[in-house]
Amino acid sequence: MKWTALIAVCLTGGLLIYGTADMPDWGDPASPASLHVSPRYIEKTVEETAVPNMVTSVLADYRGYDTLGETTVIFTAGIACILLIRRFGK
Repeated sequence: MKWTALIAVCLTGGLLIYGTADMPDWGDPASPASLHVSPRYIEKTVEETAVPNMVTSVLADYRGYDTLGETTVIFTAGIACILLIRRFGK
């Protein structure tokens, strides 16, 4: 059983490392996010969302459902931890 878990962890880790090989370097100004996504947010934020703060508009308007999903996952994990570590009885 322990060997199976070790093999599964090693395979998953290897796949994750292999999957990051094609990612752009950290902070690369020539990455797709820097060339296409960021300029659109900078140029169209006030026009499309009527929010003067760019960070607020990205988190609340453009990524609202994603942020709600992340919050739901964190809330569910917190409830699961509370249920796992609670004490029964006295």
